[in-house]
Amino acid sequence: MNYHHTQRSPLCLILYALAITFLVVAWVLRDDPVLIWVFPATALLMLALAPSFHHLTVADQGDHLLIQFGPLPLFRRRVKYEDIESVEVGRTTILDGWGIHWSLRGGWVWNLWGRDCVVLRLRRGTLRVGTDDAEGLARFVVGKINQGVSE
Repeated sequence: MNYHHTQRSPLCLILYALAITFLVVAWVLRDDPVLIWVFPATALLMLALAPSFHHLTVADQGDHLLIQFGPLPLFRRRVKYEDIESVEVGRTTILDGWGIHWSLRGGWVWNLWGRDCVVLRLRRGTLRVGTDDAEGLARFVVGKINQGVSE
């Protein structure tokens, strides 16, 4: 039993567009001594983060599930199967949005694009993993949990 799925999205293009916008604004406001540093610094931050959000990969790693944004692997999380108490297919709210953050409903959201997700109820909290293969991921994790219980 193995699972590996990569979801791609245009989120990185939004970050690149923001970076270019901030660079243009910095050029327009280049005579303002205070703002000349704010916009270029923000643009550089966006340019550094954008390569991290080209895709979201969820993969089985034996005893844990790897959730990783990429191709620049700055953001990754490992969830041990033994820490997962329940799994269900869910939907994120519009307020949950994209990226990595705390949800208003409680728990963490790791989402690249879209609203479909798998809700993992962990021993310590909740994790919503955005994916365009919610049914397949949920089925796989349930199988891994059941396999671990039977061993």
